[in-house]
This record gives sequence, structure tokens and C-alpha cells, in this order.
Amino acid sequence: MRLGISAKFLLSSGLILSLCLGISFYIIAKHQESLILEQAKNEARAIFRQIILTRKWVADHGGIFVEQKPWIKPNTYLSQVDEEPATMDIRGRKFIKQNPAYVTRELSRYAKEKELYWFKITSLKLLNPMNSPDEWERQALKEFELSNKKEMAAFHNINGQRYLRYISPLYVEDSCMKCHSKQGYRVGDVRGAISVTIPVERTFAEIDKNRERMLIAALLTLSILMTTLYFFVNKLTLSPLKKLKEAIQGFSEGEAPQRDLLRTGDEIESIATSFYQMAERLTEYHNCLHDRIKSAVQELEETNKKLIESNRLLSETNQKKSDFIARASHELRTPLTSIKGALDYLSHRLNMLGLNGDDGEFVEMIKRNTDRLIKMVNDMLDIEKIEAGLQEPNIRESDLCVIINECLENFKLDAESKGIRFSLEMSPPLPCPVDEERIKQVFTNLISNALRWSPPDSGISIKAKRLNGTITVEISDNGPGIDPEEQHKVFEKFYKRSKDGTGLGLTIAKSIVEAHGGEIGVKSDGKQGSTFYVRLRTADSPEGIPGLKTK
Repeated sequence: MRLGISAKFLLSSGLILSLCLGISFYIIAKHQESLILEQAKNEARAIFRQIILTRKWVADHGGIFVEQKPWIKPNTYLSQVDEEPATMDIRGRKFIKQNPAYVTRELSRYAKEKELYWFKITSLKLLNPMNSPDEWERQALKEFELSNKKEMAAFHNINGQRYLRYISPLYVEDSCMKCHSKQGYRVGDVRGAISVTIPVERTFAEIDKNRERMLIAALLTLSILMTTLYFFVNKLTLSPLKKLKEAIQGFSEGEAPQRDLLRTGDEIESIATSFYQMAERLTEYHNCLHDRIKSAVQELEETNKKLIESNRLLSETNQKKSDFIARASHELRTPLTSIKGALDYLSHRLNMLGLNGDDGEFVEMIKRNTDRLIKMVNDMLDIEKIEAGLQEPNIRESDLCVIINECLENFKLDAESKGIRFSLEMSPPLPCPVDEERIKQVFTNLISNALRWSPPDSGISIKAKRLNGTITVEISDNGPGIDPEEQHKVFEKFYKRSKDGTGLGLTIAKSIVEAHGGEIGVKSDGKQGSTFYVRLRTADSPEGIPGLKTK
């Protein structure tokens, strides 16, 4: 789903504003909540202080006499320490003395009946079982005795209602010693504590209402901000961008844009002005380009006509060249063959007449040069045919082991005469799609060169191995080696390392191997020995075999 720039801007702005407002209102709500709860705690503190003041007033006045009603019973704990726990007025009404603890309990009962709050005295060293602490009060009393803690407060759920429980210690004063001196207390000791319980359901209800009001205020604020933001963004940004978009679409359909497209006085106006300038330059460039294309098309048409004519002339030239090669092959070979035959006859006649002196040597020299000339002519004609594409390779599956052995048979006598041994390292068969005659010509040339440069009583190594869709044949000799700087020249036309040869054998070998899609090269340290290698593709090579005809 693709969103427009307005939707993206408003969505991102809404998310950021929602986050900021949410955090702000959450902090404010939490602060107000803490203030409300702290107010409830302050109310409990105020009640506690009022109770303390009341108790102190009663204690400072030695207790308080109250009229004995049917429901009021004498304080048995007070009678144990007070000599006058009761009295009577002149009208015969009986009054009994009550201590601060009794007053505290009565005030708590009155407050609880009015559903305001309640409180009680509690202690770990009881005189009255009614003052026994609950678990929370017990923990608080222990904390007060072990530390200097002045108060504790917590929210409890009692019978499904929430209450704030507040407790603070009571300290022994001089007025307390009359009743509590027998318990071993000293002035300043923690005598017990007063626990105040205040209902806070209304407080929490007020907190909930405050949260609702804050949420409504946040949503209202967000709505106003988003509406205002949308209005200004639409007016200041989106509407001008829409006009600019329409102008760009119109320009793409061939309409010329207006010069004063937008008058916003800001960056959008600068963009519109830049667009107009760009449109003008593109229009000029388009017109210029149209003229250039028209001119180029005319030139291409003329060039195409010339290419057609050149192709026709080239075809005629190739045909003439082919005819020339065929005619030259016939015209050169015929007289050379005749000369060679005549020289053989002349040499034979000189032998019969016993004239083998200077005349015989002269005839033999002519024969050698004639053979060399015939070989050079044949090599040159072979190269021309290969380069002109006049020789189609006859590719078929052949065993390279058989081809190499046939080539070695032709050099067996020459090798024996020089005391040179052939060592073979290959595992037949080595099937490979090749033109047998041409590949024989390659290996014949390489073996011949190895024999020529190998010293007497040495060896020539021939290795063949198959790897990754290729067969590599290496022919190594123990000759003087080839200088690394000259190794790239040995396959060039007419490059010779000695006076013998035509300098075309390796060039022909390279052309034949490359016509098979293979590779030929040489490795030598330039000091002793050379290794010529031929790498040919097998039938399962992923690169395929050039000229291979498959069913």
C-alpha cells in the first residue's frame, strides 16, 4: 500500500504528537494522583495529631470524669492505679474517671458510626486485649522499635473497599508514667502506636475521573493540533505541490509550463522556478536532439548503403582470395614437386656414376632447400586456409592416446639415432572430440621440436591427464629452455630460434588448437628444459566443443 506525502506527514506527525502528549499527560496525571494520595495521607496525619492533642489534654488534666450512664462501665485498669476512680456531684450524679485510652476508643467509635474514619491504640505490651494489633500493625510496631521511623502508610482492601491505613508511634511522657511505670517504661520509649483508617473509595474515584478528564483533554488537544496542522500543511505545502505535480505531468504530455507557476515566496516557489528553467532547457535540447537524430538517421542510411556495398565487395574479395589460395597451392606445388623429382633422379644418377663428390653435396643441398621450400609453401597455405575459414574441422570422438602413439611411431628411428627415450604417463583411453589429422599435425610439430632441441642420450616426457571437462597433454624435453621474455613470441609467424625450420609450425599448431576451442602454451625457466602443453575440451565440457556435430 502506497501512501502519499500528506498521509505520511500527517501519520508521522500524529504519532509524534500522540507520543509527546501521552507522555506529558501521563506525567501530569501521575503527579495529580500522587498529590491526591498525599492529601489523603495528610488528612490521616491531621487526625493522628488531633488524637494526640486530645490524649495529651486528658493526660495533663489527670483524666476526665464522665457521667456514668448505663452503657458506661468503670475503667478497671484505671482503678488499679488511681485512688479516686469515681466521684459524685451535689445532685447525686455519679461520675467515673476515664483515661486517654478510653477517650481515644470512644472518639473512634463515634467517628466510625458517622462513617468518617476510625482509629485505635495498639501495642506489643498490652494491658487491654482490645488493643491487640493485627499483622500490619505488628510489623509497624517492630519497625518503630528497631528504627527511628516516624510513620507508615499503606492502602488496603477491606471487604471490597479501599482504605488508607496510617500508623504512627506513641512515646512515653511524664503524664503516662503514673499508669505505665510498672511496665518498665521510661520517658521517650515507644509505648505503642495509633492506627488511623480512612476510607479512600471517593479519593480513587476522583483519581479515575481525573484520568478520564486528562484523556479527553489529550484527545481534544490532539484533534485540534492535527486539524490545525493539516490545514496549514495543506495550504502551504500540499496544494502547491499538487499544482507542481500537475505541471510536471502536463509537461510530460507535451504541455509547456507557465513561467509564474507558483507565488508562495518560499522553497516551493524556488523548486517551481527551477522546474520551469529545466523544462525550457529540455525543450531546447529536445528540439536540437530531434534535428541531430534526423541527421544521424540520414547518415546511418548512407552508411548502411556503403556497408552493403562493402559487404558485397568483401564477399567477392574472399571468393577471389579462396580462388587465389587454391590456384597458388596448385601452381606452387606442381613445379616444386617436379624440381624435387628431378633432383632425386639427378642424385640417383650421380650415385650410379660414382660422382658423389662436390657435385653430389651440391645436389643434396638443393634437395634440402627444395624440401624446406615445399614445407614453407605448405605451411603458409595451411595458415591462410585456417585464417580464411576455408578448412572446416572434421570433429569426431577420438582417442588421444592412439593419436600420440601414432605420432611417436613416425619419430622412432630419429629418436633411436640420437639415443633419446620417450616416457609416457597416460591412462588410455582418453576420448576427446577432435579433427584427428589436424591434432596429429599439432603433436607431430611439438614432438619434432622436442627431438630437435633435446641433447643426445636424454629423454622426452609425454603426460596426459583428464580434469574438469578437459584433457591436458604435456610434452617436456631437456633442451636449453626458452627465455621467459621470448616465450610469448614462439607462436608468432616466422619466429625461429635456429636457422632450420620455417617459423610457422607453432603458429599452425596454435591456430589448430584454438579452432578446437582449446589452449596451447609453453613453460620454461629459460635455463634447462621446456614443456609445451595442449589443453582440449572433452565431450562433457560445460563450454561445449566448436564444430562438434551432435545428434
